[in-house]
Amino acid sequence: MAAPESEITHTVTAGEAEAGGRLDRVLAGLVSNLSRTRIKALIVEGRVSADGETIMDPSYRVKPGQTFAIIVPESRPAAPEPQPIDLDIVFEDKDVLVIDKPAGLVVHPAPGNPDRTLVNALIAHCGETLSGIGGVRRPGIVHRLDKDTSGLMVVAKNDAAHASLAAQFAGRSITRAYRAVVWGVPSPRRGEIAGNIARSPRNRKKMAVVRRGGKAALTRYRVLKPLGSAASLIECQLATGRTHQIRVHLAWKGHPIVGDPTYSRNTRARSRSLGPGAARAVAALGRQALHAHLIGFTHPVTAERLEFESALPPDINKLQKELEGV
Repeated sequence: MAAPESEITHTVTAGEAEAGGRLDRVLAGLVSNLSRTRIKALIVEGRVSADGETIMDPSYRVKPGQTFAIIVPESRPAAPEPQPIDLDIVFEDKDVLVIDKPAGLVVHPAPGNPDRTLVNALIAHCGETLSGIGGVRRPGIVHRLDKDTSGLMVVAKNDAAHASLAAQFAGRSITRAYRAVVWGVPSPRRGEIAGNIARSPRNRKKMAVVRRGGKAALTRYRVLKPLGSAASLIECQLATGRTHQIRVHLAWKGHPIVGDPTYSRNTRARSRSLGPGAARAVAALGRQALHAHLIGFTHPVTAERLEFESALPPDINKLQKELEGV
């Protein structure tokens, strides 16, 4: 038997101003977060009562002083459906799966991306064995990459593997390295970027380095090679795993990732100093030039240390060559 839905009850009392008004219209005016259409549906479903008596007529005329109870069932996100989506599988056994995620693939369903996600693909690939410890919406997921960040991810195929990998992430024993093309050449060429990260006080859709509060974040970086005079290829290792950490830290240091639509400013102005081929490559990229190229972890069952690498994808590789003038 399915568990009963969670419910929220709104209780409101009609005043003299509401006397004689239609029930659906009056309640819509008294409950700000419910539309008239939604309230009308709740009335028809028998979820509205006055003094203990159910009223199922939206056109019922309200009397002054009447107290109404509106029972609203809490919405439940639908469980993701299996969808056959090609996966670039680097490693797989009965416990774990390592995939090379392409840019543009969302990891799990969310507002604006209800399906065609990695989770939908994993359910189709793994079937009922997929771990549910991550929740209904995120089965098997122990970490994530941004939609437009490409590269390696490890997925748990059962609960025991999920618990082990989650503990490794919490204990910071997972090795993760990223390669990025950034504007300019960081100085020094090897170092650490430390700065607490939280929601930006100016834009709640962005993260930012903050002076007070936030969560501690540490990114280690090294310059692999300059790409002409305008950019460089760098490697970053995460000591912590905050939302947008590498992107935020590099932008804060003054070397945002090329193509980053959120944290890289003045892309047009920077591109004016480039040759035609490089400028076209930057414009055509359409995403941040960030790739998770290495992941290492201890196998949850065998205790073997595993490490995997992924080459730069064609779009970032082309950008790199154009910036070098090759």
